[in-house]
Amino acid sequence: MRFIYITLFTLRLLSCNQKPELPKAGTWRAVLQLQGQQLPMNLMVQPDTLGGIDVLIKNASENILLDEVNLNGDSVEIALHVFDAKILAKVNGDSLNGFFILNYTPGYRLPFKAAYGQDFRFAKVNQNEIGTDFSGKYAVKFFNEKDTSKAIAIFKQYGNYAEGTFVTSTGDYRFLEGNVIDNVLHLSVFDGNHAYLFRVKKSNDSTLAGEQWMGRSRYRKWEGIKNDNAKLPDPESLTYLKPGFDKVEFSFPDLDGNKVSLTDDRFKNKVVILQLFGTWCPNCMDETKFLTPWYEENKDRGVEVLGLAYERKPDFAYASERVKKMKAKWNVGYDFVIAGVNDNVKALESLPMLNKFMGWPTTIFIGKDGKVKHIHTGFSGPGTGVYFEEQVQRFNEIVNEMLDKK
Repeated sequence: MRFIYITLFTLRLLSCNQKPELPKAGTWRAVLQLQGQQLPMNLMVQPDTLGGIDVLIKNASENILLDEVNLNGDSVEIALHVFDAKILAKVNGDSLNGFFILNYTPGYRLPFKAAYGQDFRFAKVNQNEIGTDFSGKYAVKFFNEKDTSKAIAIFKQYGNYAEGTFVTSTGDYRFLEGNVIDNVLHLSVFDGNHAYLFRVKKSNDSTLAGEQWMGRSRYRKWEGIKNDNAKLPDPESLTYLKPGFDKVEFSFPDLDGNKVSLTDDRFKNKVVILQLFGTWCPNCMDETKFLTPWYEENKDRGVEVLGLAYERKPDFAYASERVKKMKAKWNVGYDFVIAGVNDNVKALESLPMLNKFMGWPTTIFIGKDGKVKHIHTGFSGPGTGVYFEEQVQRFNEIVNEMLDKK
């Protein structure tokens, strides 16, 4: 009897001291449970240089590096990029089971599970299985609770594999990936902060009827009509200065609490680009990745970039910590101030000279004379292809024109 007690005690002690294991290196297929639906994503686990692991979130041609992977109690904790979010899951050989957690939203948890060795999204890729072809450009209407909003959908299909995005007046849905199964298009994207799932049906070769699930509660329907000439409003026409204003004025604290204003000496006689952004915003992250190398190449030409951060919480310490982490992770060389919280009404109150504020990011171009020359709403990231290329070209045209003016 004593031997049995000692053995049970020893086993219990060993189990208490047993550390959780890290996920195996290789491919994983993960699934988020949201609103009764399954949102799939693809992960790649690879060794890092310190004996641990890195994780890549794979969305079409995009790979998002997650390089903060730690053991937490009996689970593995994966910090999600620059976002204030994480995956917390137990590892059991070839499986992961846990939750996707938004730290800034109390109680926000979506069930998460992953299986090792699986590399498909919704279904295995079959280049010979075409079925309904969804390829093309579509004029889209999203049906929201109170109104409708317009977008442009761009889909490419290779057999039963598909990818694409939606371009809107305030940004894009980045790198969507999926499959056509039984003539229904399934697409998903997970960027570490946002989880979007789409299901699309097509009729008469040109009309789409779709659904979208967003996170734990948002859902809407949409429709699309094939249209190679579909256009959105000019992004430089949506937000502008109210009559009687020609400048933007503010006094916001930088990341160390020191007040910053556009009347400061470092901005005088320079072209200034204001980036209204948030570290929670994927389109803002795309813009930041563009602006970071651009600034290093152009800062000696007499141009400054200043980021105005609108974060998830009004607490200054929280907001500045989020921006500092983002700056360090991506080696961003331009400066930031804490301007407020991510609420359109409050953002407009912080910059009352604007006619309206539609969303993040918004970019304000200021000439050497201190006057506003252009305001661009939204940012079309690299997932939009030609829209991204045209936007970069237009950005450089504006700056070059302002720098050339005496």
